[in-house]
Amino acid sequence: YMKFQDGDNRFRILGDAVVGFEYFKEDNKPVRSKEMFEETPLIKKDGKVKAFWAFPVWNYQVSKSEKGAWIGGIQILELTQKTIMGPVKALVDNPKWGNPLMYDICVTKTGEGLDTDYQTMAEPPIGEADDMILNEFSETPINLEALFEGKDPFEVK
Repeated sequence: YMKFQDGDNRFRILGDAVVGFEYFKEDNKPVRSKEMFEETPLIKKDGKVKAFWAFPVWNYQVSKSEKGAWIGGIQILELTQKTIMGPVKALVDNPKWGNPLMYDICVTKTGEGLDTDYQTMAEPPIGEADDMILNEFSETPINLEALFEGKDPFEVK
């Protein structure tokens, strides 16, 4: 899974998102649903139900070795931060940017805890991802629907 690090986090969305709602149980395990929950038993004391989007991405931060060779960066990015979701939706809705499979996105993370701030920006050029990235994605089985069953999306059966 892609986790935002301090500083720039550049990625390319590679496929359709699954969307839903999630909360975390007292044992810190996520519970996800495509529909809003009617009840949330055993929710963490400070927990909330949040909307989420999850999609496969190419994470450039883990994609090159020290010598510059590709080592693979296919991950799942789950967004729950409204300060990222809003700008991504604005990019998708903007006819000059449109489909997020056609450009990289950079999320810059600063601060920590309740003082964390995210800035989201699309990066030109607009066009399909590199063939190497698309080939690796096509060879990596991912079942995002497994998230709703509490299973690992990379363990496709």
